[in-house]
Amino acid sequence: METLLNDFSPGLFVVQTILLLGLIFLLVKFAWKPILNSLNEREEGISNALEAAENARKEMQNLQADNDKLIKEARAEREAMLKEAREIKDKMIADSKEQAQAEGDKIIKNAQATIESEKKAALADIKNQVAELSVEIAEKVIKEQLSNKDKQLKLVDDMLSDIKLN
Repeated sequence: METLLNDFSPGLFVVQTILLLGLIFLLVKFAWKPILNSLNEREEGISNALEAAENARKEMQNLQADNDKLIKEARAEREAMLKEAREIKDKMIADSKEQAQAEGDKIIKNAQATIESEKKAALADIKNQVAELSVEIAEKVIKEQLSNKDKQLKLVDDMLSDIKLN
């Protein structure tokens, strides 16, 4: 340290001080403002980027909320469509059952009507056959009875006696 004090030159100190002050003045005049401006611009850019990031985050939250809302609406619409499809299916099944029941009832009624008409036709046919057989039997019996003259007279007398006069 003593060598420093011994080598100290006041003229050199003053010149160095003037040069340092000149250099500081030149730096302030020409370099300080552009450096500060670039720092301010950088600070504004970072601030704008942070603000943009915050806006983007808020927008993403809004989009996420909209997406959730759309998903809920889509699910509700899907459930409504499925419910409607089930109702249509049930209605179609019920209508088909009713139609099948009506067709079955109609077929049964037609069959019963056919059976009844065939039954009546069969009864009429049986009555006709019985009548024909009765007539044939009566004809044979009467021929047998009328073959003899005594039997004929007796039959006429019996019939006359059965008739009552007023």
